[in-house]
Amino acid sequence: MSVADLIPKTATEIVSLLKNGEVTTGDLLDALEQRIEAVDGTINALPTLCFDRARDRASAASKDSVLAGLPVAIKDLTATQGVLTTYGSPIYKDNVPDSSDILVQMLEAEGGVVYAKANTPEFGAGANTFNEVFGRTVNPWNTSRSVAGSSGGSAAALASGTAWLASGSDLGGSLRNPASFCGIVGFRPTPGRVAHGPSDLPFGSMSVDGPMARNVPDVALMLDAMAGEHPVDPMSLARPAESFTDAVKAKRMPKRVALSTDLGGITPVDKEVAAIVEKAAKVFEDMGCIVEEASPDFTDVQLVFQTLRAMQFAAGKKALLEKHRDLLKPEVIWNIEKGLELTMDEIAQAELARGRLYHRVEQFYRTYDLVLSPATIVPPYPVEHRYVEACNGHTFSNYIEWCTVAYAFTCASCPALSVPAGFTADGLPVGLQIAGRPRGEADLLSAAALYETAAGIKSGIPIDPRAGS
Repeated sequence: MSVADLIPKTATEIVSLLKNGEVTTGDLLDALEQRIEAVDGTINALPTLCFDRARDRASAASKDSVLAGLPVAIKDLTATQGVLTTYGSPIYKDNVPDSSDILVQMLEAEGGVVYAKANTPEFGAGANTFNEVFGRTVNPWNTSRSVAGSSGGSAAALASGTAWLASGSDLGGSLRNPASFCGIVGFRPTPGRVAHGPSDLPFGSMSVDGPMARNVPDVALMLDAMAGEHPVDPMSLARPAESFTDAVKAKRMPKRVALSTDLGGITPVDKEVAAIVEKAAKVFEDMGCIVEEASPDFTDVQLVFQTLRAMQFAAGKKALLEKHRDLLKPEVIWNIEKGLELTMDEIAQAELARGRLYHRVEQFYRTYDLVLSPATIVPPYPVEHRYVEACNGHTFSNYIEWCTVAYAFTCASCPALSVPAGFTADGLPVGLQIAGRPRGEADLLSAAALYETAAGIKSGIPIDPRAGS
């Protein structure tokens, strides 16, 4: 098959071709190499390539595995043995790990073949993908616009046809924001669903790894390859008896769905984005679901997220601040210093507030199966802007607050995804965030796939980069 035949296919279709012997991993790598040469010079989604490593390891991928030899792109926050892994920081511009993160090991054990590292902001901080090592990644839909972050390279690669599957990670919305901006699907699972590490903070429950793809069934496929417990990750969960692919095929319809464009007033939302999300919610009504205006009570979400995020930065990166302050970007320095200034009382109050928030949200899900909201509160913004400073007259207090609509569900340990909801008048993608109850990935993916089919949004991805101003 030609490059033109292979690149537009879904990951699920490609895996079927691999298992039937109609294509080889080598064929796929050749196609990707040609596609990257054609478009990635404009996008800068995959700055580090490792095709020689991929071809050396292709023969080890079993056709009986989940991915059967499918090439996979890995976010540059994730250590990959023998491949440059910079974390988007000049401190690590020459770092080549001796071993891979558990996430990479799990994917390779299930037939994934790593061929590239996807661009990310420094240490994943900031929902715009740029760094001092590789520069900025731009949006394939309009190259003057941001891809958001921090999994922006992965999202842009999927949208521009240089990946069928790509990994991402998410603390404040880093799987969902780029998916929304690029018109693809990004899925944040429950903490522990995807094992990762080794980590200096192995008991953390805010940051998770997850799959990104062009559609919901492909996300479920990748999650099947990623999920499972591992002794190095004490938070990791056992792989469920039912595969996520089978859960999607089961077509389980939610009964009652909550809709809130501002999650109970905790964030401003661009009016055009809100209208697109409200229209997307009507798809659930058309499918026969009860859709009601309602939201979990996210009181104290800023206290919880801003405090615990800062504590994580201080714990994990204090040594970098002491040794390499001149190489860190301002947002990272701010977050580390904010953490170092925290008192024990502030940390205790945030932990207690998170416990109360979790129990309120869990109670809410006894009435509603899903919560619908925007995945991002604005359309893709100019790439030169470091972050969104204001929306609807509200000026944000720091560089991450504009992502409140996403990190509210982080604080509640809920699985959540962004799936295409429509386009602005300027033709820019907008994502619908669908959030489910903790550990409810199977039902969430099943419902999201039903929505995706019923909505019938024709994005036409993968697309060639589109110039804009």
